[in-house]
Amino acid sequence: MAQGIRGTVKGDSGEALAYASVYIRNIGDGIPTNQQGEYEYKLSPGAYDVVVQFMGYASQVKTVEIKDAWVTLDFVLEQQTYALQEVTINSKAEDPALTVMRKAISKAKYHRLQVDEYSMMVYLKGTGQLTNAPFFIKKELEKEGLKLNEAYTTESVSEITFRQPNTVEERVISIRTNGDNNQTSPAPYIVSSFYEEKINEAISPLAPSAFAYYRFRFEGSFIENGYTINKIRVTPRSRGERVFEGFIFIIEDHWAIHSLDLKTSLLGFDIAVRQLYTEVATHVWMPTTHTYVFGGKFFGFAGEYKYIASARDHKVKLNPDLIVETKIIDEKIEEAPEINISLDKNLSALDQMAQSEELSRKDFRKLVNAYEKEATKERDNVEVISERNYKIDSLAKKRDLSYWDSIRPVKLTDAELKGYQRDDSLAVVEAAKLSEDDSIAQRAKRKFKPGEILTGGRYFFGKGRSAGFKTNFTKFSFNTVEGYKVGLGGFYRIQKSEKMADSVTYYNRSWNFEPELRYGFSSNQLYSVMDIRRSVNKGRPGYTLGLRGGSYIFQYNGDNPINEQVNALYSLFFRQNYMKLYEQDFATLYFAHRVSDAFTYRSNLTYADRRTLENNSDFSFYNRPERTYTSNIPNNLEADDPAFENHRAMIWNNTIRWRPGLKYRIRNGRKIPIYETAPVINLGYTKGIRHGYEGNQPDFDLVELGLEHFFNFGVSGKLDFNVRAGSFLNSNQVYFQDFMHFGGNRTIFANMGVASNYRFLDYYQYSTQSEYFSGIVHYQFRKFLLTQLPMLRFSGLRENIFFNYLKTANSPHYWEVGYSLDNLFRIFRLEMGAGFENDSYKRGGVRFGIASFININ
Repeated sequence: MAQGIRGTVKGDSGEALAYASVYIRNIGDGIPTNQQGEYEYKLSPGAYDVVVQFMGYASQVKTVEIKDAWVTLDFVLEQQTYALQEVTINSKAEDPALTVMRKAISKAKYHRLQVDEYSMMVYLKGTGQLTNAPFFIKKELEKEGLKLNEAYTTESVSEITFRQPNTVEERVISIRTNGDNNQTSPAPYIVSSFYEEKINEAISPLAPSAFAYYRFRFEGSFIENGYTINKIRVTPRSRGERVFEGFIFIIEDHWAIHSLDLKTSLLGFDIAVRQLYTEVATHVWMPTTHTYVFGGKFFGFAGEYKYIASARDHKVKLNPDLIVETKIIDEKIEEAPEINISLDKNLSALDQMAQSEELSRKDFRKLVNAYEKEATKERDNVEVISERNYKIDSLAKKRDLSYWDSIRPVKLTDAELKGYQRDDSLAVVEAAKLSEDDSIAQRAKRKFKPGEILTGGRYFFGKGRSAGFKTNFTKFSFNTVEGYKVGLGGFYRIQKSEKMADSVTYYNRSWNFEPELRYGFSSNQLYSVMDIRRSVNKGRPGYTLGLRGGSYIFQYNGDNPINEQVNALYSLFFRQNYMKLYEQDFATLYFAHRVSDAFTYRSNLTYADRRTLENNSDFSFYNRPERTYTSNIPNNLEADDPAFENHRAMIWNNTIRWRPGLKYRIRNGRKIPIYETAPVINLGYTKGIRHGYEGNQPDFDLVELGLEHFFNFGVSGKLDFNVRAGSFLNSNQVYFQDFMHFGGNRTIFANMGVASNYRFLDYYQYSTQSEYFSGIVHYQFRKFLLTQLPMLRFSGLRENIFFNYLKTANSPHYWEVGYSLDNLFRIFRLEMGAGFENDSYKRGGVRFGIASFININ
């Protein structure tokens, strides 16, 4: 027969206290209340001290004896009374919060490192509801079973183990959800620490640079379990995204976190976090109750998702190096010992900390930083930033209702119970539908659908064989060379995959055959190309060897600076034909070798018969006489008529892509590169080779060096840049296809990458066969002009400026400057600017694109 304690926790005004901590002191375990302030905890017969805590209220202790039945134990907490320090209030008096926070910041890294390893059981419940939706889609949502203002809940129980410096292992014991089970992982929330400098890109109030982002105010103190707890109000110097606002409670003398109640925003969505810490070992406090609330509006949709996590059964292994605590002196208001730690290089940082009973906060922080660097040098793999291992027990998804009723530490609310009854009913219906099919394998063998010729589709034939169509509706367009044009692309693939001896690395081998056709109705010309390649990958390293050839049509700039559909739009509606095309019969042998994620080498050799093309269509819906189509031969400062002659070419191209200092994260044994941690260095060499053919043929040598990277300046801004320089060492004969071309743009549509292309540059005017320098720089502000208004910052709006520069041996100094509004409606980017030749205005205008935070490859 089950027995224990159950009841409610309320404030002295009668309101239910959601997610209050109910802690059984005798066994060192506890649970949170639910949203209605209710709790229920099973206990063996005996006497227990029950401690109830809630932020902003005085804690309360009751002793209860459990026999063979449930005991109702209700709590009414009184609002906390804070004692204010006796300070002289005048214009020169320093707020006591500054000393508290200076000491807490100096010890933040100490608290992060003091636990070498810990494990705990974590119950996570996520409850979400959609509160609003556009009127025209509400009925469709209801057809899919999604109703407004109804709770949708996921639950999981996991054992989480953490080891320094950043290794997390999670074993999911049970999952109950109507969503994607693999995503119900509490680890990303539970192991995030406010002792780190950032929490999900937001600056922690305990970061070394916190005083540059926050103002702190002392709100009083109270005594709890013999410790003095300081309440500190945290106020951003500039409200908006990626800074917190609210309260943090700091334990006097130990300068550790007691609890916190903070909120921030990201991309216009509000995020609130509450954590209540418990002393799990002597002078070691860790969060045992977490609450995260995410809410906001997006294109007529509105909703809220709330995570409640309860951590229990802590097993803590302390860092033996950091057991002895040092008294911290705030040298700004106290007399600090005369110690200069930088002078004693014969002792390790650990030895110096052990020998110093008192240290100034600056010296203590310097020693802890030095200790961390020394520990890092001793690590086997310093390039790995984090390691995550995640596995699900075989029975995790098969637990019945009685199991969940016995394990669940937080009582479900009436709305959550109703939602589970609904989801269980839907699950039965879905299971019945699935049983009608013979097997998953049979479902994978889909029937051919004619519409997928246009939209794309893949069909499996077993033993790793598959075939299908690419997205072909995008291959329908218009240009002045072909007129209306259609295309058709497909693929046939043979793929084999097997695990290697380490049971983590996969050995993948594949053959790919990719034919493509295109036909122009005005040119009456059919083109075809075939790409055959062999790929072999052993984990991340691998190589690709391929042969591509046929008779096809290409833009002069092989990077395809203008999209087919955009060119068709401008041609049909504005009579502007920016796309310039040539044709070639060719064969290309190519090889790519990814030695590692940080180093890739590519080489290809092309033999081609190239021919210029003329316009074959004058069609447009725009029929005003003042505008005519331009020639298919691009305008250029350097190219003369011979540069566009028909010719045969043999071109050898080589590129090296290197990311020095690249860092990694490990996920279930797989090493995953974090590309943003390292700059990209590109080195290229291209040669036009003279060969036995007697006619026109290229003869040149081109080298290029490029650098791409970005820098984050805290939450203040982000700088992206892309610079490259090159030279034709030999330019005996360079045809226009082999000129160095630059990413121009003459349409209102901005490119995806903010540091990838120019905004107003002509596509081919400055293409060169000489030396050149190109630089594209983009800076995003957190607060600039319009974003001085907190309301706009909280909406996710960002302001950017950009400066782009280009100079070749034969061109004027071309430069662009502009301003943009980013994350408009959380999706769009609006740019405004102008381009100049030397000091003369060339052109300008508006560009419309996708928000810079959205990465689309």
